[in-house]
Amino acid sequence: MRDRLRLAIPNKGRLVDPTLALLHDAGLVFEEHDRSLVAHVQNHPLDVLFVRTGDVIEFVNDGVADAGITGGDILAESGANLRTLCNLGYGRCRLAAAAPADALYQAIADLAGARVATSHPNVTRRFFADQTIPVEVITLSGAVEVAPRLGLADAIVDLVSTGSTLAMNGLRAIGDILASEAVLVAGPQAADQRADELHGIVMMLGSVMAARGRKYLMMNAPAARLAELESMLPGLESPSVIPLAHAGMIAIHSVVGTDEVWGLLPRLKAAGASGILVLPIEKILP
Repeated sequence: MRDRLRLAIPNKGRLVDPTLALLHDAGLVFEEHDRSLVAHVQNHPLDVLFVRTGDVIEFVNDGVADAGITGGDILAESGANLRTLCNLGYGRCRLAAAAPADALYQAIADLAGARVATSHPNVTRRFFADQTIPVEVITLSGAVEVAPRLGLADAIVDLVSTGSTLAMNGLRAIGDILASEAVLVAGPQAADQRADELHGIVMMLGSVMAARGRKYLMMNAPAARLAELESMLPGLESPSVIPLAHAGMIAIHSVVGTDEVWGLLPRLKAAGASGILVLPIEKILP
């Protein structure tokens, strides 16, 4: 067994930048170069392998890498027997069925007997088979959106983020087949033999993901208003309360959801809080 873990990540595409940001935010120190296949992490026994997006699954499945970061849609399409260690919260999209805007198809069930073009033929076939909807699946490697316009298919199944590409090609979504985001996966052998090391990676990345959705609040307040203020703070646990030098005054520290902050601040002010600080959090270990 190798001394250092190997983590395969995409070297091109939409997952590259957020993946590198996540690894660096987790505290892993390494340098990435356009022509380099391997980056040695300086402060952890881990090597990062930069490979083609479609090869991440293969590297992990063959044991060349112990773990990998890829899209959930790619994992589903491959059918590989890999273990998903955690979802990573970025690269979110959906695999959706879409039809020309002027077509009569209103729902996925309406596609019975239709020709459906896709670059995800395995997922598409499994989905329609499970739904007992007979379709002819046409496999395309790219430019799936133009298939109906060229007469190659009646509808498509393709990845959708905002839906703008569909609209540009005169298409509209009629139903979702699969929700996808970036995932951390491991091969069965590595998951069993290197479970502790992989758990450490999951904990590193998970601490960053947990922190990204929260802010640290610090404020001063009259001690008499503590109960009222505490009821407004849906933190991880009870807030920390610290007596201040001035009699009857306390400092309150709490962790709150990022989405809650701006709706919460006016209410805290109205309840007597002052000197409110909103601070970013690097990592959270529950």
